[in-house]
Amino acid sequence: MMNYQQSLKTSLKSSLIILKLIIPIYIIADILFFYNLLSYISFLFEPITSFLDLPPEAALSIVSGMLLNLYAAIAFAAPLDLSPKEWTILAVYLGIAHALVVETVIMQKIGISKTYSLLLRIGVGLFVGFLTTLLPDSFFSQAHVQNNFEQENFESIFALLQNSFIEAFILAFEVILLITALIFILDYIKSLKIIQEYSNKVNSAFSISIGVILGITYGAGILINEYEKNTLDKKEIFFIGTFLMICHAIIEDTLLFVIFGANLWVIVSLRVFFAFAFAYALTRRLR
Repeated sequence: MMNYQQSLKTSLKSSLIILKLIIPIYIIADILFFYNLLSYISFLFEPITSFLDLPPEAALSIVSGMLLNLYAAIAFAAPLDLSPKEWTILAVYLGIAHALVVETVIMQKIGISKTYSLLLRIGVGLFVGFLTTLLPDSFFSQAHVQNNFEQENFESIFALLQNSFIEAFILAFEVILLITALIFILDYIKSLKIIQEYSNKVNSAFSISIGVILGITYGAGILINEYEKNTLDKKEIFFIGTFLMICHAIIEDTLLFVIFGANLWVIVSLRVFFAFAFAYALTRRLR
């Protein structure tokens, strides 16, 4: 029988762990963007643009995406008049290797090291991004898509901080509400007699599904709960974590780039395929 009080307690605990990680970095990201501080180190990322056959000006988009989020990346990429193929390459790479600061710390909460997380996401991102450069031009639309994407501007740092705190509060509410609902659903499913003998498979499938659809924040929110209860073994955690670091938030993240002309099917198929391939291959090598 499902223990509602325990489910509520564990869901709030998981939510608070996530919030303590993402809220401060969320606000710091806004400050970095406001002062355009990342422009001072963007030249360090020009080798990545060269490797991925992107213009050097895309370096600022890449560093913003890797350290902050995809919205910051798109804000810097939007004025560059990229071709649909270039948007697709950028989407593949940053879809795998974005928000590295906060998401690496989140994955550490389920026992996955920072070094592994960073090497996996940057390495796989470069590998799959490079493969995308080899695809024939016929895979991509030849028309440039015009889109008036604008990052919100603020007159002062105080106005920005006020907005950041309001958005952080809204985000906190959404995280608590959604993770609580997801854990209640998972606990209810596991309480059904017909499911109990397959509970580990349910845990794995549910965590992957949530992560793929909603993102690492929510997938890890479920995993933290299961990790602390020891309902998943080390290999299962490693497989799920590896899969989600390559393929997560596949709908929202992909559509952000599709509106600029990126090829949806190329992005989704490459990320899903290589998520399975790398997760399977690397988990088999784990002792």
